[in-house]
Amino acid sequence: MTEHDVAPAPRTTPLHRVHAALGASFTDFGGWQMPLRYTSDLAEHHAVRRSAGIFDLSHMGEVKVTGPGAAAALDHALVGAVSAVAVGRARYTMIVTPDGGVIDDLIVYHVGDEEYLVVPNAGNRERVAAELVARCAGPDCAVEDISLVTGLIAVQGPRAQEVLGGVIESGAAMPAALRHPEGGAPAGGEPDVLCGPSLLRRLRPYATVRATAAGHSVLLARTGYTGEDGFEVFCGAEDAEDLWTVLTDAGAALAPTVVEGGTVAALTPCGLAARDSLRLEAGMPLYGHELHEVLTPYDAGLGGVVRLDKPGFVGREALAERAGREGSEGTTVLVALAGQGRRAARAGATVLDAGGQVLGTVTSGLLSPTLGHPVALALLRPFREDHPAWPVGTALVADVRGRPLDVTVVASPFYTRAR
Repeated sequence: MTEHDVAPAPRTTPLHRVHAALGASFTDFGGWQMPLRYTSDLAEHHAVRRSAGIFDLSHMGEVKVTGPGAAAALDHALVGAVSAVAVGRARYTMIVTPDGGVIDDLIVYHVGDEEYLVVPNAGNRERVAAELVARCAGPDCAVEDISLVTGLIAVQGPRAQEVLGGVIESGAAMPAALRHPEGGAPAGGEPDVLCGPSLLRRLRPYATVRATAAGHSVLLARTGYTGEDGFEVFCGAEDAEDLWTVLTDAGAALAPTVVEGGTVAALTPCGLAARDSLRLEAGMPLYGHELHEVLTPYDAGLGGVVRLDKPGFVGREALAERAGREGSEGTTVLVALAGQGRRAARAGATVLDAGGQVLGTVTSGLLSPTLGHPVALALLRPFREDHPAWPVGTALVADVRGRPLDVTVVASPFYTRAR
């Protein structure tokens, strides 16, 4: 073995010392040493559903794209119509190969005039940044990977707004990002800056504003990956530890949430295990499971993010051809499955019809902490060429380590938060 054969040591986030002090169990994820759990996967999952959880997401990528040509460049680079996103709004989209395979799924935030923030997954960050440089960079557009100087903290759950209410001090009143105030538009127009509580109350889902939090300049977004209401706070890496401390202190000062059988802290540190179970209940895809480079967005049930009506973009011809073959042999559909009992079909389990014919494979599966029964996402062959989607209520079988598990096709998501 040579020095070139040795895998690089995983990176640590600016909050690693905090996680270690909290007794976190760590795992290597996307080249980063990340907290898997602090106490119990179930306790952390339930804390987000019932109260609020705080997550370190500083392993995620952040790529800044700026300049007068930024919108047109991103329209060329990505499958969505980024130029149609108003300042202060965000959009879920994807970057694909020329053959239409998914390189990564992304969120693009339009953070200012001629300025966008592209957020890829941790393990794909370097490749996405390189692709954006190749596809976007020019005299009127600049691409800068700011991932390693950026921290990202998420607060998710029914009490997320309450927790942040004592931490977010003020923020820009960006019209597209905000709901109208109660009683309609204010007389005399909107102020340039809103106080923290008003900003949090009025910020729309999939919207973002510049704000101050505990004296730090941040980008505040109402986005998340849990199926709950919540916020993501982008900050300088050097500010992350102080911001985490202020947030957790704010949560500790609040009364616990009363639940059946006891109480839950207002804010609970949560690891990647809870994040994964939360996103699966919410029917959200995970790169490397529901999405990867040999699949197009259409094969993962996400063709709706592709804008074939916009001018040429990388992968357009391949995606247009694939869109015309929906339901044909060799294509797949993403299907939500639910079972009974306590056994769950995990990723890699084979899915069969009642006659034993192999239909496809489970991509993610677990015993749902919220629902109390097994749930799974699976990539299956189409139901029929003229009707690719599998009808809700169809009975199928998952092979769980050689034992059959009866499952039923259900609507996705498995869990939807109360409004």
